[in-house]
Amino acid sequence: MRPVLCLAAAVLLLAFPAQAGVRLQPVPVLMYHVVTTAPANAPYPELYVPRAHFAGQVAWLAAHGYHAVTLQRVFDSWRGAAKLPPRPVVLSFDDGYLSQLRNAMPILEARRWPGVLNLEVRNLEPVWGIRPPGVRKLIAAGWEIDAHTLTHPDLTKVDAAQLREEVAGSRRAIRRRFHVPVNFFCYPAGRYDDAVVAAVKAAGYLGATTTNYGLAKPSDLYTLARVRIDGSDGVKGFAAKLEAL
Repeated sequence: MRPVLCLAAAVLLLAFPAQAGVRLQPVPVLMYHVVTTAPANAPYPELYVPRAHFAGQVAWLAAHGYHAVTLQRVFDSWRGAAKLPPRPVVLSFDDGYLSQLRNAMPILEARRWPGVLNLEVRNLEPVWGIRPPGVRKLIAAGWEIDAHTLTHPDLTKVDAAQLREEVAGSRRAIRRRFHVPVNFFCYPAGRYDDAVVAAVKAAGYLGATTTNYGLAKPSDLYTLARVRIDGSDGVKGFAAKLEAL
């Protein structure tokens, strides 16, 4: 084995000592945004997944043996502190839209499945965002709350002070407001570089999700891949994406 590969393997074993000699399971992390029908003037209509499509996609997952889990549970399984159900899947929702509370949560709650909210703190204020009482309802339903910055900037283009505030400050704000761990970060628009990753690590996060396509793997804790679900996917396109992984 080459020296670089030996070092990488050693780092992985140190991070997950209880799993030495055991295959660490990659897991699909689905990426959603707005769970409702796109209005006629929507600038990014593919970010809108109609409620009926979402319900059909969740039904497809259940029919094919999938079970929704949080990202924390996936991480804990990778370090030998938890077990995953057959065919685990993480359903993550970016930004913090009211439709995620009104339309996504009841569908998941009917199956006793959790979701993961990647919360942009600014979205606690507008009427179309998830207000604090709504976030508390998600938490009560078993959802994980992770950080997606304060204001959703391109983190590769901000100065060092703003980078720290957006990354570490969003974690502090969510923890103070909702008294939850906030152990994971989601890069706005999937934009990151070495400095951004370093800031995420310095803020104490256990990992971070991207817009990179594929399965989330323990070897990529701070660049975890996801599968974006688009408004045009329906159930057929959704199934094709899952079956291609």
